[in-house]
Parts: sequence; structure tokens; C-alpha cells
Amino acid sequence: MVNGRNDEQIRDEPGVIPYSYKVKEPPKQGLFTEFKSTVKETFFPDDPLRSFKDVSTSRKFVLGLRSVFPFLDWARGYNLTKFKGDFIAGLTIASLCIPQDIGYAKLANLPVQYGLYSSFVPPLVYAFMGSSRDIAIGPVAVVSLLLGTLLQKEIDPVKDKANYLSLAFTATFFAGITQATLGFFRLGFLIDFLSHAAIVGFMAGAAITIALQQLKGLFGIKVFTKKTDIVHVLKSVFHNAHHGWNWETILIGVSFLAFLLLAKFIGKKNKKLFWVPAIAPLISVIISTACVYGFRADKKGVQIVGHIPQGINPSSVQKIFFSGKHLFVGFRIGVIAGLIALTEAVSIARTFAAMKDYHIDGNKEMVALGTMNIIGSMSSCYVTTGSFSRSAVNYYAGCHTAVSNIVMSMVVMLTLEVITPLFKYTPNAILASIIINAVLGLIDIDAIKLIWKIDKFDFLACMGAFFGVVFISVEIGLLISVCISFAKILLQVTRPRIALLGNIPRTSVYRNVLQYPDASRIPGLLIVRVDSGIYFSNANYIRERTLRWLTEEEELIKDKDQRIQYVIIEMSPVTDIDTSGIHGLEALHQSLHKKEIKLAVANPGPVVTEKLHLSKFVELIGEENVFLTVADAVRRCAPLAGP
Repeated sequence: MVNGRNDEQIRDEPGVIPYSYKVKEPPKQGLFTEFKSTVKETFFPDDPLRSFKDVSTSRKFVLGLRSVFPFLDWARGYNLTKFKGDFIAGLTIASLCIPQDIGYAKLANLPVQYGLYSSFVPPLVYAFMGSSRDIAIGPVAVVSLLLGTLLQKEIDPVKDKANYLSLAFTATFFAGITQATLGFFRLGFLIDFLSHAAIVGFMAGAAITIALQQLKGLFGIKVFTKKTDIVHVLKSVFHNAHHGWNWETILIGVSFLAFLLLAKFIGKKNKKLFWVPAIAPLISVIISTACVYGFRADKKGVQIVGHIPQGINPSSVQKIFFSGKHLFVGFRIGVIAGLIALTEAVSIARTFAAMKDYHIDGNKEMVALGTMNIIGSMSSCYVTTGSFSRSAVNYYAGCHTAVSNIVMSMVVMLTLEVITPLFKYTPNAILASIIINAVLGLIDIDAIKLIWKIDKFDFLACMGAFFGVVFISVEIGLLISVCISFAKILLQVTRPRIALLGNIPRTSVYRNVLQYPDASRIPGLLIVRVDSGIYFSNANYIRERTLRWLTEEEELIKDKDQRIQYVIIEMSPVTDIDTSGIHGLEALHQSLHKKEIKLAVANPGPVVTEKLHLSKFVELIGEENVFLTVADAVRRCAPLAGP
């Protein structure tokens, strides 16, 4: 109430706005308080230390242990029923991972036992430190291809096996260091700079590249190109068509590939039969190995895996390059492989956590993944991460906790200790079939279609990554995807969306006239909304775009009495403004002043309001021209009464 009149009565009087509707300057914060708030929201948005407040020292110690080792949380309520589900799930993913690991090791140009080593130690470490209950840890196709491609450019895996192996362990060590560092310093948001569209395109391109690489094993080709692009691979395949193909190998590979694809189809049609595609690779290995041994097909040109050493992981600490010319090379490859592995694992963990409605701490995941790769590099493992296909099988098999990873690890250990001699006659063709079947799932056609429908620029990023991988190389495709993702960010920052607003009939709501064609323009006013922060990168564009709209409006107005008298900037979406942004607004004010047009702003947020006051911009345009809402600004500024 003011002088016996309520706010509604005051608001109805032309040119009068009640004091309670004016924009108020926020309470001033000290520099340290503001800095502390910024750091907290940047690095600690989830407030990870909130559970440590107001508790005893012993309780803090327990909470600290549970934070580092999440298994202490679920171990308290663990029971026989959960173990039964985890045991079945662990056996199921073990049957899938063993043949895949052998194939993925060959994809990385490593002896096949290192694929099995990498599914023994890392899953054990993750089970105690990881927070995901569903992710299945081990080698994956994309990282194996990336690692193999980058490593063989530095060292020939055939001529210099020892140094190649050492470089692989060095890259794995630095991949772990990269992952753990990002998690420890809570820099996980950095991996979000690789957009979903770029990842979809990169994965699809990598799947095509991996599948093409397997034509060597599928057709029994002995002399094959080391390049990964589609042109060189197909040239190599057809160049060997007359004298390099082996029909027995092709028969084995194509037959079992058809069987694996059929098993996958059955599993997709009926989720209860998830175990069919999970067990199919192991069945294929057993049958094909028996056939090769029984018919002595290896004597007829069918290439086989050969002898696999028995025993669990030997130490590889002495093999890591901690100095010398290969140190930086290992670091560079490790950072690249580590980031790709990290992106894939965190994405998988979040997907299944959302399906089961539990929380994943991305930074803790990074520390867990980094630690397992650091330990893995010292125990003859190469870069491991979460596998989507195995994680999906783990989920549908009924896993409850990370114990399924422990069960899988124990099965792999038994395989290394006892069963590896039985894989001697396993044909390379069956490994090629298993890998082709696995990587086809990385091509997400539905996601690509959706990206095309939603955002054409995202589709460009997707296709750029895809064609870069397929036609040039894996690392170039990755570089293209990163560059396009950054280009999109820069474009959105430098060219933010700016909208002309009109009044929705019979309301006091003002919306974009392109979205709402029936929204009416207010005579004498130009109402503009900036849908972004105003920074040095876009301040000049915002000023020029506003003046261009003003010029267009003035050209359309024939009646001089209806000329534009006010430009109102709706600032509710403007989350921040820097000094360049304020200078841009001052320049806009000066340009408008020369045309005898006034500038007004509506609904600036607390950060923006504080900066506008500190810069004396409010004094420049007049405090009476700063409004709480666009409706208030129109009511005050319109030559004719607003709605």
C-alpha cells in the first residue's frame, strides 16, 4: 500500500511503477567470497564434502574410506541372493570377454595373452574403487584400434616386439595418470567438450575401420596394408583376391559370422534370451577350434592363434619407459587413448546408473579408471575401459554389484592358468568374425537420424568424425571431431541467438515473434532478447544486430509519429557480462542517443545488475530505465498504453 492505494491501482497509472517492482541491486560480496563461490560451482557443484560436516573424526575417517572405496557401501547389505545374480552375470560376461580379448589384443598388434591379462587385473581394481554396479571392465575395440594405430607409427610391432610392448605399457601408464589426474582435480567436465554427435560419428567410423581391418583374418590374407583408411584396405583386399585368399578360412569366418549375427538378432528380439549372443562367441571358438584341429585345417593354410603362454600376469614395471626418446611418445599416445577410454566408460556408467536409478560420481569414476590402468600398466595390461556390449550383457544377466567383475576376473585367471593351451588351434578367422559382430553395434543409425533431425551442425560434426576416421585415419577423425565440437562452441558464443519480442494477445507475456507469429509488435518500441551472456566475443555482434533490426524497423515505418522511441533489451537469459559487454552496451546507447532513441533493460540477473551498477551504466541510461519485466518496461515506455 502506498498513500492508501494498492500496487494494482498504482500500476494502472500511466508512467508510474511501484517501488517494489524495481530491480534491486544485489548485496555486495567480497572478492574472496565471490572467488570461493565460483570455484565451488566449477569444481564442486555436487558439494562432495557435505557428508563430512558436523561429524566426529572417526566418522570422517570412515566416510573418507567409503569415498575412496565405494564397495564399502554396498558390501554392508550384500547377501546370497545378490551374489547369485552377480555370479551368473560374471560367468556370462566371462564367456563373452575371453574370445573378444584375444581378438582385441591382435587389433592392438599385441600377443593375444595380453588381452586376457587386461581382463584379469583391471576388473579387480575397479571392483573395489568404481562406483558403477553394471559396467564390465576390459579391453574394447575402439581403444585397441586407436592404440595399435598410434603405436605402430612409432615402432614396428613385428621387427621390434620388445620396444613395441614397452611403449604400449608406457602409453597405458600415462593413460591412467591422465584419467586419475582429471578425477582428482575434478576436471571431468573437460571430456564434455567432445560432443555426443562427434562421439557417435567417431564410434561409427571406428566400427567400419575395425570391420575392414578384420577382412585380413576373415579371408586368410597374409600380406596386408598397415594403413587403416578404407581406400588402402580395400586395395589390399582385392589385390590379394587371386592368390592371397584362402577358401577354407573364408568358409569358417563367414559361417560363424552368420551364426553370431543370428544369435545377436535372437537376443535383440527377446531380452530374456540375452545369454544367447553372450555365449555364442565362446561356442564359436570351441567348435571352430575343434574343426581346425580335427581336419588339420592349419596344414591347408588356415591361420591359427598359436601357442599362448600359461600363467597369470607377469610384472611389467621394468618395461615402462620412464626416460629416453619414447617417454614423450608414450605420454602423447596415453593421453589420447586415456581420454577416449574415459569418455566411453563414464558414458556407459551413467547410462546404466540412470536405468537403475542410482548416482554416479564422474570424478570418482575417473580416479578408479585411472588407478586400474596405472596398476594394469605395471602388470602387463594395456588400456582398459568399460565395454558397452559386455556391460549390457552384465545388466540383463541380473548383476547387482561390481562382484560380477570379480567373478569374470577369476574365470579369466583360471583360463590363463589352465585353458590357454586349448586355444592354440583357434582360427584367426573366428576372432575376426567375433570382432566384426561386436563392432557392428557401435554403428547407431537411429542416433545419427535423430542428430540429423535435431541439429544440422551436430550432424556435420558427426559426419566429419565419421568420414575422417574411415577415409583418413583414426587420429585424424578424432581431431576433426574435436575441432568441429570446439567450432560449434565458438559459433554459439560469438553468434548468440537474439530474438525480437512481441506481446502474446490478451496477456502481459512477450515472446519471440518467429515462434509466435500472432505476437503483436508494440508501436514505438523495439524489444530484443539476448539468449546468452554478453562477452568480448559477442558484444559487438549484439550491438550491430540490434542496430540492424532498428534500421529495418525504421525503413518499414512510414508514419513519423510511430517511429521507434525506445529499445528494450530483455536480459533474463543473460547470465553474465564482462567489461567488453558493458562497453558494447555503452556504444549501443551512444548510437541510439544520436537517433534520439532511449535504451532500457528488463530483468537483469544479480550478477549482471551488480556489474551494471559498478560500471555506472545504470546512471548512464537512468535508473528509471531498468525494469523488472518487459511488461513493466512497455507500460512505462510505450507512447500508447500497453496491455
